[in-house]
Amino acid sequence: MSEKKGFRRKIFLKKKFLRSLFLHIEKDKEKGKVSDLEREILERGMVYIQMRLPVDKITKEFEDSLKEKIEHNIYHAIIREATEKDLQSVVNIYNKAWLTASTPFRPITGETLKKIFVDPDTVFLIATAYGIDGAFAILDFEGENKEYGVIAGLGVLPRFQRKGLGTVIGMAAWNYFKKKGVKELRCEVYKENQRSFNFINGLNFEEFGQKSYRKEDFELEDA
Repeated sequence: MSEKKGFRRKIFLKKKFLRSLFLHIEKDKEKGKVSDLEREILERGMVYIQMRLPVDKITKEFEDSLKEKIEHNIYHAIIREATEKDLQSVVNIYNKAWLTASTPFRPITGETLKKIFVDPDTVFLIATAYGIDGAFAILDFEGENKEYGVIAGLGVLPRFQRKGLGTVIGMAAWNYFKKKGVKELRCEVYKENQRSFNFINGLNFEEFGQKSYRKEDFELEDA
């Protein structure tokens, strides 16, 4: 698959997923069950904070300080690069993690993840603690020379949240990117998800902009 086609497929998947969310909200509105948050999303779109972290700011001293904070909790987790057989585990973590997040939620399916998984520029990492798959990160590359490492998704099972496992998988993500020679790490956080923002900010990511996604931005086109 050419790089251009791969990029178009990623855009298509994002359109499909977010369009599904907007349609779900519209159906709730028709039934008179729309919440204030859902009404705001329809009117203003979903606002995401864009965050970045230059790789040269990920110093050994900073990594050591993070390890010191979590070593008494759950630092000794095992990180592995996921295979196709692990996708159902990622689905399980994703769907349970987002139930506790301040983000409009639509369940993800194994088929959707599989389409993302087969992209050659995408990597899934899984963190296992006490024999349980407890966290995942989806990593991607952007830029003409793949100079940007993007944390496209990160989730932690509720039982492991606020115990350091998210930090462990985050550190695994940036170590992976550093080995690949990227210059900067990037991610997006839903504006109303203060917990996720605080977590990403605690990893030294800084806000550099905001982006609003509206329903009309994700209308499916015939391909």
